[in-house]
Amino acid sequence: MSSELPVCVLKSQPVLIFPEKPTPKCSLYLSNIDNLDYLRYHFELLWVYRKSIPIEDLKSSLSKLLFHYYPFAGRIRNCANNEDRLEVDCNGKGALIAEGFMDFTVDEFLKDNTWLNRAWKDKLLFEVDVQTGLDIPPLVIQATYLSCGGMLMCIAMHHCMADGTGASKFLHDWAYIHTNPNMDLPIPPIHNREMLKPRNPLQVPFDHPEFTGITQDFDIPTYFESQTLAPSCLTITPSHIQHLKQLCEPSLKCTTLEALAAHVWRCYIKALNLPPSLIVQLFIPTSMKTNIEPNLPKGYYGNGVVLACAGTTVKDLVTAKMNHIVELIQNAKRRVRCNDYVRSLIDIIEEKKVPPLHIRQLSISDWRMLGFHELDFGEGKPLHISQLASDAMCKFLPFIGDSNAAKVLVWVPKNIVHKFEYYMMNDFIQEYDKLISVGGLKFQGKKIRSKV
Repeated sequence: MSSELPVCVLKSQPVLIFPEKPTPKCSLYLSNIDNLDYLRYHFELLWVYRKSIPIEDLKSSLSKLLFHYYPFAGRIRNCANNEDRLEVDCNGKGALIAEGFMDFTVDEFLKDNTWLNRAWKDKLLFEVDVQTGLDIPPLVIQATYLSCGGMLMCIAMHHCMADGTGASKFLHDWAYIHTNPNMDLPIPPIHNREMLKPRNPLQVPFDHPEFTGITQDFDIPTYFESQTLAPSCLTITPSHIQHLKQLCEPSLKCTTLEALAAHVWRCYIKALNLPPSLIVQLFIPTSMKTNIEPNLPKGYYGNGVVLACAGTTVKDLVTAKMNHIVELIQNAKRRVRCNDYVRSLIDIIEEKKVPPLHIRQLSISDWRMLGFHELDFGEGKPLHISQLASDAMCKFLPFIGDSNAAKVLVWVPKNIVHKFEYYMMNDFIQEYDKLISVGGLKFQGKKIRSKV
């Protein structure tokens, strides 16, 4: 993908889209998890379509959708009695949609391997001129029509409104209404977030490492603030993933997420060349919707994840065998998957009122199975999806055309990008070769060498 895009011309002034029928005028409570500081931003996604959808049709179906999802037509604000908390003013002021045109083709957009560029945001997503971030509508959309008849669609959604699963439900419900304008939604959205209210009295029987700072000689936050970050975007093939899983066998079975997260974490820390005794952590957002009691209903679209935290020293991480790192991750995930832990988390947020510290270390979010790559408004599924611009965490995204492959998108200090990519594509093969040489594995297949 070319780093330079042509000028994007707005065909008209962006407009606000209102719910097609009157909606409740009320304040929507946001849970303690919705209110976490690291979720107080708009996450931005990009879709590339071979065929475009007329802007007026998108506006019409969005208006129908906002009747069902009326909080997205409201505005986020500070609570009157607690300025540290957010709530949604369901006032029907509307979501923003912009229409652009670019003298460019889908094939030109996709032709190279560069996968993300911060400069695109200025052209592909309308920048709302506001005083504060809370004045931006929770939902901002830009459809950019291309000279070949294709379309780029960018969507910015405030994270306090929805997690990845909730965002996917919202967008798929939009596509459903667009193609079935006279049908009811299969699963209506659940707006009520009070089922995640803290207990009275508060009870915090668990330790919560995402709220615990680690005092060390080397200050990781200061280090990252001094660095220029750059994106690394890698395609991990099914053969790569199979190699990683087999490094754990036969003693340990693991998922693709666990194996790939362990590999990314080790390569990331190894490339940083941090002091050996430094304690490093990995955070993985983990769904708790079926672990909390009662379970959150299927229509719940608010944030329903907790952060599983694995930690060890740099020396242990970069020298350990793959199965040891995977075991750290599995234990961290297992620990948070119970009702008592989730309730304890909600209560400690209420008690301490402090943001988690995980944004200063690596956090990996798996979006491969959320269905963003299947978003079809009637003219076909997207050819490509990506984040538009972000340095908040590492994302695993689907590789369109092969459900067993994955795209890894992670921001690292610019001066170590090539080192990180070398480790990602070659390091595990060396470990695999050692196991093969001592008869530890049986596997028939070609070894994949990277040119990075």
